[in-house]
Amino acid sequence: MQTLLHPATSFPPPPSAAAATAAPTTLHTALTAATTPAQLKQVHAQILRRTNLNHSSAAPLLVHLLLSSPSLGYALSVFRHIPDSSKTRVLNKFLRKLSRGDRPGDALIVFDELWREGVVLDRFSFPPLLKAGSKEVGLVEGSEIHGLVVKLGYGGDPFVQTALVRLYAVGERIMDARLLFDKMSQRDVVSWSIMIDGFCQNGLFDEAMSLFEEMRRANVEPDKMILSSILSACGRAGNLTYGKKIHEYITENNVTLDPHIQSALISMYASSGCMDVAQEIFDRMSPKNLVVSTAMISWYSKVGKIENARLIFDQLDGKDLVCWSAMISGYAESDQPQEALTLFKEIQARGIKPDQITILSAVSACAHLGALDQARWMHKYVNENGFGEALPVKNALIDMYAKCGSLERAQKVFEKISSKNVISWTTMINSFAMHGDADNALRFFYQMKEENVEPNEITFIGVLYACSHAGLVEKGQEIFASMVSEHNLKPKYEHYGCMVDLFGRAGLLREALEVIETMPLAPNVVIWGSLMAACRVHGEDELGEFAAKQLLKLEPDHDGAHVVLSNIYAKHRRWQDVGELRQLMRQRGVFKERGWSRIELNNEVHQFAMADRDHNLADQIYVKLDEVVRELKLVGYASSAQCVLVDIEDEDKREVVLWHSEKLAVCYGLLTQRTVSCIRIIKNLRICEDCHTFMKLISKEYRREIIVRDRTRFHHFKDGICSCRDYW
Repeated sequence: MQTLLHPATSFPPPPSAAAATAAPTTLHTALTAATTPAQLKQVHAQILRRTNLNHSSAAPLLVHLLLSSPSLGYALSVFRHIPDSSKTRVLNKFLRKLSRGDRPGDALIVFDELWREGVVLDRFSFPPLLKAGSKEVGLVEGSEIHGLVVKLGYGGDPFVQTALVRLYAVGERIMDARLLFDKMSQRDVVSWSIMIDGFCQNGLFDEAMSLFEEMRRANVEPDKMILSSILSACGRAGNLTYGKKIHEYITENNVTLDPHIQSALISMYASSGCMDVAQEIFDRMSPKNLVVSTAMISWYSKVGKIENARLIFDQLDGKDLVCWSAMISGYAESDQPQEALTLFKEIQARGIKPDQITILSAVSACAHLGALDQARWMHKYVNENGFGEALPVKNALIDMYAKCGSLERAQKVFEKISSKNVISWTTMINSFAMHGDADNALRFFYQMKEENVEPNEITFIGVLYACSHAGLVEKGQEIFASMVSEHNLKPKYEHYGCMVDLFGRAGLLREALEVIETMPLAPNVVIWGSLMAACRVHGEDELGEFAAKQLLKLEPDHDGAHVVLSNIYAKHRRWQDVGELRQLMRQRGVFKERGWSRIELNNEVHQFAMADRDHNLADQIYVKLDEVVRELKLVGYASSAQCVLVDIEDEDKREVVLWHSEKLAVCYGLLTQRTVSCIRIIKNLRICEDCHTFMKLISKEYRREIIVRDRTRFHHFKDGICSCRDYW
């Protein structure tokens, strides 16, 4: 422990007995009125001059001065002149004050200093010391105090035992805390609360619930803190059934719903997807708590109900930065990045300074938007406002530039990071992977290992993804095997999904199916989805139908599986099956995701849907489209009717193909970006074969580089060639 150095304080000779009895009342008034260190010292001087420190009337003055002292050294100087008969009692009061303050570690320093000077301690001295140790997570000091407690014979005191349980529970020695708890002779509601909360803080939610049941059997009534903790445990463990039982207990016992319990109930129901119940509890809150309101915004965002989140946000007065950040993050994660950036700019206009969490959400929004001009602006803002040196922000900037189509800028940010961590390397590897640059993804993977940065599970997903999209089957198998043999990482669903995709894209569907049949995990939506997608690419309709049906058993409302099945039926002109499936989708409220494409121009993002007529330049865009189609037909382009799987004439199908959103976006780019060589487009779905051919021909005939980011990867079109080599 630290030793506190303090200046010696000299005291003048004691005054007369008459002065000693006359001064206290006046001096006590002066002490109470003193508000600054200088004023306290002035009163202290008066105490030294006008009282006899050994007289009983001086003790309260010294205690008041001690507890109000401007520094620890000054306080100890005062303490040393308190009469011995009062020292232990005053010390305990002093330790309690320190343990509850902003610097609880000072209590440990004072203890170390005074214990060596021989000041007597009693059983009331140790709870505040142990509380200070738990706040500072001072397990070494706390263990030493524990030993002293036992040595002095206070180990059986219930207050000391409770403080020890708190020390070990907070210090992540939860089983030591449980052993002490089990040995306690008297366990009040505070000790039960500490133990239950300790289990929750250490992620042992089932143990917390079990202990709660044990407490009930012991006929100890839970207080509001315990109920809040156990509801939190239910929410984090996803145990809605037990959470409902706790809610019933609260209702049956007429427990007042204070903000803590209301917040815990809302979080418990919201985390289980029961937003209607969470909303009912929230509606009954009056006044609305800002913390709970922010939590509701976050939960609505997570379940995809961003409009509900915005409604709560707009009704809030006195929104703090956390609330703004939650709404910005909600938009960013709900694929409404433009709204996220609009809010981010609004907080600047309001003079609210963002923190790193807000910045990361805004950078993520730029990444989702895919607009390079916005990305450059965000990077400039980050640097000008002091966030540019934070490693998490740098890592996010790498991802942002990669998703905005600029691998070059992403790599520049990466190279300027002096202390790269596994996230830095993984983000760069994933960036290469999404652009189809498997060579660099592998090169960086081996380089990070040479620099003794251990790859994690996400790193391997990126490398396997790169191998899959480049057709590197043997290399992918080798890397997958190395996860276990070299890095002791247990493959998860995502890794098996990559392997199914690796074989599937290469047309090795038998091998893909073998992975599914031999994997130690029961196939989930990711696995069947990977096989289904591979079957669609290679036209293996029978196996694709099987995979889609297996997927729908696990997730009946999966729109992608319904669409694949519908397309398979349409391809084979099974129109009755198509009709029945479409009717089932309508009954279940399942709708095919509508395709759209975005293009950025002069810091504005323009979005198009299929056959879109809403743009103010729509007439000119369609004129340009007709012109481009005529030009491309001269070099062999013919629209493909195979992309449209509905029961209409082939000629109509070819017309529909020409109205795909990415074609409208690229024609808008040709119409308005005459001096710009590169056109960048973001598409939310996989680019179809016809649009892929269309982009290749435009890049050659119009001498434009076109970069398209679709759902799975980037396509760089240049001189009639795509970076994917038609393997996507």
